[in-house]
Amino acid sequence: MEEHERGREAFESDEAYRLHCLRHSTAHILAQAIQTLHPQASFAIGPAIEDGFYYDIDIGRTVHEQDLELIEAEMKRVVKENQPFEREEWSADDALKYFGERKQNFKLELIQGFGDPTVSIYRNRSKEGGEFVDLCKGPHVLRTGQCKHFKLLRFSGAYWRGDATKPQLQRIYGTVWPTKDELDKHLYRLEEAKKRDHRKLGKELDLFMFHEWAPGAPFWLPRGEDLYNNLSQRMRTLLTSEGYVAVRTPMVFDKSLWETSGHWSHYIGNMYHFPDGHFDHQHAESETPESRILALKAMNCPSHMLIFRNKKHSYRDLPLRIHDQGVLHRNEVSGSLSGLTRVRQFSQDDAHIFCMESQIGEEVGRVLDLVSRIYPAFDMGYQVLLSTRPADKLGDDDLWDRAEGALQQALESRGLAYKVNAGDGAFYGPKIDFEVLDALGRPFQCATIQLDFQMPRRFELEYIGADNQAHTPVVIHRAILGSFERFIGVLIEHYAGNFPVWLAPEQVRVLTVSEKSLAHGQKVYEALLAAGIKATFDDSDDKIGAKIRNASLMKLPYMLVLGEKEQENGGVSVRARGQLDLGASTLEDFLAKVKAEAKPPF
Repeated sequence: MEEHERGREAFESDEAYRLHCLRHSTAHILAQAIQTLHPQASFAIGPAIEDGFYYDIDIGRTVHEQDLELIEAEMKRVVKENQPFEREEWSADDALKYFGERKQNFKLELIQGFGDPTVSIYRNRSKEGGEFVDLCKGPHVLRTGQCKHFKLLRFSGAYWRGDATKPQLQRIYGTVWPTKDELDKHLYRLEEAKKRDHRKLGKELDLFMFHEWAPGAPFWLPRGEDLYNNLSQRMRTLLTSEGYVAVRTPMVFDKSLWETSGHWSHYIGNMYHFPDGHFDHQHAESETPESRILALKAMNCPSHMLIFRNKKHSYRDLPLRIHDQGVLHRNEVSGSLSGLTRVRQFSQDDAHIFCMESQIGEEVGRVLDLVSRIYPAFDMGYQVLLSTRPADKLGDDDLWDRAEGALQQALESRGLAYKVNAGDGAFYGPKIDFEVLDALGRPFQCATIQLDFQMPRRFELEYIGADNQAHTPVVIHRAILGSFERFIGVLIEHYAGNFPVWLAPEQVRVLTVSEKSLAHGQKVYEALLAAGIKATFDDSDDKIGAKIRNASLMKLPYMLVLGEKEQENGGVSVRARGQLDLGASTLEDFLAKVKAEAKPPF
């Protein structure tokens, strides 16, 4: 394969790089097919992305589903011809002339933006004499025939360079894999992901809703609220046993807080704030109201700094572990909102640990132990990233060296494998991020441990050490589940709505066959409630088949079918999720079974 930038050796040794070349090459084939079908088309960019590729184009109208079929057929023809990818280097003037004559204005803008004397060009030649020439730095595979295992997936609108003031283009997405088996597996995962989409299942299972009058903020319906509270209470109980104290802090703060923390200069674009003069503050010593700028709380850490500063602390008080599940607001752009996984209002299982520098290793280790304890309870694996200092960091390199070294040492002391995610730390400190892997192997960033030497200094926090001198504490920002909203969205898709008994908002539904078994049904229902089981009683006039079907659609762990036989012997007939008939059981045995399965695993 032609690899002018990294060489054949690097290409052959790096699977991710090979996939990048394959996907980038298939994006070119997509553009070539579009040019054949729509000679008037204008082309923007066509990068490789995770699991596939896309190309932004303008054909003068909206793309339709039937267009994808025609484009795919033309792409297959190009692949079958096994055309070579030919790289050439042109002067910028020649490139401007070539693309200018063909009215490819997006390419002209790119070339002018490069400001280089030469540009890289790739050419594909058809056996019929036509050709496709694109502005591209590469890399590519050697020939189009290597890209045969592809599939176009969908299309959407996309503004040129993400700017809503610029032309809207059509973005066509596709995927490509080295083998047919890998393509088939990926397409299966995509179909399975559609079935598991938490937005779809959230509606079907009556968990939550959204409304245009509250964009980006979920309404938790009774079943969803039960799920939310279950997770919230489990974390509160667990953290209390781990030595955390719970607090609740205001939702609105003066601009001064965010200036002190550094968020006003680093994060204000993502915060809701009220304009100057919207609120007035009356000083006791003045009759003139003072105009103030206030902002909704987007994170808890600055308010926890105020709690620590509220009283004097000794080294004997440390570590101080503060837990807060307060409501937060972040001003996400509307295009980024996505069900529960990206919202504007949320809560976290948030905590801040105030400690001495000598306690960092032990405290980070305790959080790592919590992570390793909690995620397996959901049958989830995870991968670990060490995110280092960003370009806009606060503080000097010496503090960052100490902070990054402390996190690295904590990971290595636990024997945890990790990847370095250079430059992705928070502006106040490095962090350990955990990408949770769901049932389909998809990664979701949830847990985080962030080490902060900066904010305690900015808030002038102190504790009195054993030497009777004042010292500045270190703060560990940490979350295990992350935002409850996001984590519940991940859980819905992970379980496909089939929650384990301990997590299910409805664990058992009692179904009566006829009026003759109503009395027994009521007795069984009351026994379930008395045992602490989340149960419901369907005593409607529906046929038993309809009752079973309705319960099955709600993905309930168990159904108890009660007819005349069960009425006579005082027992129950048990059906499990997935239409599994477990047969007859005594009520006592079933209660013992469900109570055991309803016990939280952490």
